[in-house]
Amino acid sequence: MLMSWIWTGMLGLSVIAALILGRGNLLAAAICQGAQAGISLAVSIGGSLCLWSGVGALMEKAGMVDKISRVMHPILHRIFPSTKRNASLSNALSANICANLLGLGNAATPMGIQAATQLSRNCNGTASDELCKLVVLNTASIQLIPATVAAVRVAHGCTTPFDILLPVWITSFCSAGAGLLATGIFRKIWRNP
Repeated sequence: MLMSWIWTGMLGLSVIAALILGRGNLLAAAICQGAQAGISLAVSIGGSLCLWSGVGALMEKAGMVDKISRVMHPILHRIFPSTKRNASLSNALSANICANLLGLGNAATPMGIQAATQLSRNCNGTASDELCKLVVLNTASIQLIPATVAAVRVAHGCTTPFDILLPVWITSFCSAGAGLLATGIFRKIWRNP
């Protein structure tokens, strides 16, 4: 809700500034160019998103998600203790993490929602520690292969779309680590006595 007010305010200020400065024609041209560029970008990365979403669906149907889930069990059990009792939660979290590792934010969303729904049961309107960790890890999104970002770079004419791997790895691991550290600190601060 707050973001809608911020965006509305920014747009309103832009229109007022353009009218005061007598540059309404430039604003109108920029709006048309921006809309066209947005549609072109969406169409150009749509193919990559469809490809990787399809790969994710094939992995799930082929049973690879279950195998990856078993490999990830030791890590998932430490971060999300509920996965010890709930195999479907473990599978949803594994699929979500795999999609994020491939840099498929949009493809990871349905699995993240499924995992969040399972984690939010019996929370009585308050987010559990595990749900907070899931939100933090999805926001940080550790990416080994930033497919969506690479697709955007290709759409803008980049000939080496994966030359950003090292910075992506460093920043995503740092942000995930800082996020998990923050959830641990805030859990201790706000824990009910």
